[in-house]
Amino acid sequence: MSQANVQQRPVLVVGAGPIGLTAALALRHFGLPATVIEAEPKDRLRPGSRAIYFHKATLQHLEDIYTGLGKTFAEHGVVWPIKRTLFRGKEVYVKRYPSPDPNALPPFTSLPQVEAEKFLYNACLEAGVEFVWETPVLDVQTDEEGVTVITASGERWSCDYLIAADGARSTVRQSVSIEMEGPRTKDYFVVVDVKEDEADPLPLERVFHYQHPAVDGRNVLFVPFAGGWRIDLQLLDGDDPEQFGSVEGVKQWLPKVMPDKYADRITWVSTYRFFQVVAKSLTDRHHRVLLAGEAAHLFAPFGARGMNSGVPDAIMAAKAIRAALDAENREDAKAAIAAAANERLIAARYNRDCAGIALEHIQGTDPAIHLKREVAASLAPILPRLGKWLDEGPYGPKSGPPQLSTKY
Repeated sequence: MSQANVQQRPVLVVGAGPIGLTAALALRHFGLPATVIEAEPKDRLRPGSRAIYFHKATLQHLEDIYTGLGKTFAEHGVVWPIKRTLFRGKEVYVKRYPSPDPNALPPFTSLPQVEAEKFLYNACLEAGVEFVWETPVLDVQTDEEGVTVITASGERWSCDYLIAADGARSTVRQSVSIEMEGPRTKDYFVVVDVKEDEADPLPLERVFHYQHPAVDGRNVLFVPFAGGWRIDLQLLDGDDPEQFGSVEGVKQWLPKVMPDKYADRITWVSTYRFFQVVAKSLTDRHHRVLLAGEAAHLFAPFGARGMNSGVPDAIMAAKAIRAALDAENREDAKAAIAAAANERLIAARYNRDCAGIALEHIQGTDPAIHLKREVAASLAPILPRLGKWLDEGPYGPKSGPPQLSTKY
């Protein structure tokens, strides 16, 4: 095939999910053209709330690359004023937040991923991002000269650098032979979305139940988001995921933990076993590709570390590519890519470990953790810090190693 038949761009982004959109927006912020190649059609349906929790650090990152975007997320999301934690039906912790400053970013916002993607996509259009829809990537090849992308239709694209944001089954990652490392959890979780009854809504609270007595001691988490609720049910050993995770199954247990009406307001049900894996490297051996988001790592969701670490992955990748393109020689360019890949690899491993700690805490199968939870629950009324520990346990440590330049 002649060079004339190859589509050429300085930088390509593969994947038009939230991380790919962030990467494209960041490229534009750093003064680079951005082209996004997406396998699915433009008007694809994206069921479910998916990633809903955006930390303040993430909102600030988005604000930094596109003025007003973080504030848009906040304005359309919800910030709950109260969070509660119960142990076997008994409240062990409650925290009330002050009203957020309307002129500042809130500590977090809860917004369905489909809404977040809409705001990101509109920002990308305004920033001049090019989109190529319905173009699955079949293979990616790198060498010292650059990157070649081959699509399912046989079309070829070439670029100097590529950001892979094509998700957990990343074709780009597999093409450049980067393996994932880490375990898969044995526990199943059922995730349910329900539409809120706007005429008679529930109190706006995040509530976590350890060993909810109404569902035979299973853990249940309730998280409000704009327009609805996310309910996470952790299954016990021996539970049949099909029984609990079908719509009919959900209708059996949901009325035990929520008002009956919500059984008729179910909008999405999914059953998961979570991976706890990180790519061995976040760049290929030629330092032409950078992995971001789920192409680079998959975590249990505790602490909302997936998307909230994917956003800085994408922004740092774009910044590194800007530095590499500006470098005076190839070695400096490689060094810029390697530095970004290494820093985000440290962050990914740290977040995996934190999610793992949270998972152990929630499971309570380790005898020491189980005993500590029992003692904390019994003493929480007189030692509030133990209630706080129970509340924070499902989310893992909040501080990061000093070498990280971003929170997540």
